[in-house]
Amino acid sequence: MSFNGKEGSEITLAEASTWTSNYRKTITTGDTLAHFVGKNQLMKILNQEDCVGVRHYYGIDDEGAKVLIAVGVTSNENDMTSGVIIDRMIACPPRCSTRNSLNS
Repeated sequence: MSFNGKEGSEITLAEASTWTSNYRKTITTGDTLAHFVGKNQLMKILNQEDCVGVRHYYGIDDEGAKVLIAVGVTSNENDMTSGVIIDRMIACPPRCSTRNSLNS
C-alpha cells in the first residue's frame, strides 16, 4: 500500500473533545496538552519534492519535556529523514488557547 496525501479524516468537535478529555485524565496538572507549530514551518516540510504528508513522532527532550517531532513522508510511506525535520514547537502549557472543550 502507498500513501496518496489524502490519509486521515476530519472528526467532530465532540469526538475531539472526548479524546482530549480522555488524555487529560491520564496526566498530571502541568503536563503537555498540545504543541503549536507555525504555518511556515509546516510548509517547509510539505513543500519538499515527493512529500505527500507529515508524520509526527513523540519524544522526550534532553530536559525531560514531551516533544512532538514532524517529518515529511513520501508516497512509499517512508520518512524523509534527509529533509526538513521540525521540533521546538510551542508547548501548551504554558502557551495555550483560551479555555475550550479541547483543553479544559
